[in-house]
Amino acid sequence: MTDITAAGTFKLGDRTVNRMGYGAMQLAGPGVFGPPKDKAAALAVLREAVERGVDHIDTSDFYGPHVTNQIIAEALHPYPDHLTIVTKVGAKRGADAAWNPAFSPEELTQAVHDNLKNLKLDALHVVNLRWMGDVHKPSEGSLEREFTVLAALQEKGLIRHLGLSNVTSNQVAQARQIAPVVCVQNQFNLVHREDEALVDDLAGAGVAYVPFFPLGGFSPLQSSELSAVAGALSATPMQVALAWLLHRAPNLLLIPGTSSVAHLRENLAAAELKLPADALAKLDAI
Repeated sequence: MTDITAAGTFKLGDRTVNRMGYGAMQLAGPGVFGPPKDKAAALAVLREAVERGVDHIDTSDFYGPHVTNQIIAEALHPYPDHLTIVTKVGAKRGADAAWNPAFSPEELTQAVHDNLKNLKLDALHVVNLRWMGDVHKPSEGSLEREFTVLAALQEKGLIRHLGLSNVTSNQVAQARQIAPVVCVQNQFNLVHREDEALVDDLAGAGVAYVPFFPLGGFSPLQSSELSAVAGALSATPMQVALAWLLHRAPNLLLIPGTSSVAHLRENLAAAELKLPADALAKLDAI
């Protein structure tokens, strides 16, 4: 069985997690909307992940909506003490499956309570504010009002730690003036590296960076160079892409998602994959 501790650990506030985690987004139906085609398979993936050492699961109550959190609770509650569940607020789903902003104090507060209810938790381990100025990429704008709402809920004991998602470096700085930030979740992978400087700045500050779409998301990574490196290492291209992220910086926490146990095992095996210097040079040049 893969030893995912080979990739090391990092801290989310006062919680230490393995750097190889799991993202639950794909447990909902097509388009992250509605129930999964195979609920039994979704439950099996979650249980397999925890059995293999995953102690960091990323989710949101707007996946489904509600579906993913309810499946997590059904599969894993009561949770092991070492398991950290990270969720996010700031969006809601339309009847047409659209991703719409939900930034009012009332919407943010309700979202926190919905996460608590569906995850069956008394306090959420980490809540990320998902900025929705531009759904597809970070965009500037003050998040003072929204992050202050979450900081107040943290003071009430409903949230232990706060994070950010889909944000700029300016917004990270603004939020850190309001309350401690334990993680930033932005798109970052082998071919999307706009956050290079932010990754390094956060590493220096002891803040986790959690790449979403580490394997390209809805458009999987494709590169002849990546495939060539993978072939030379007797690994899959996706395993190499994950191993590259683990090598990139010590504060990167990975949350590749899947609804397949076989794919889960393949992803987790990347924790043990070592990239020689020549392979790293080729990957860096992509």
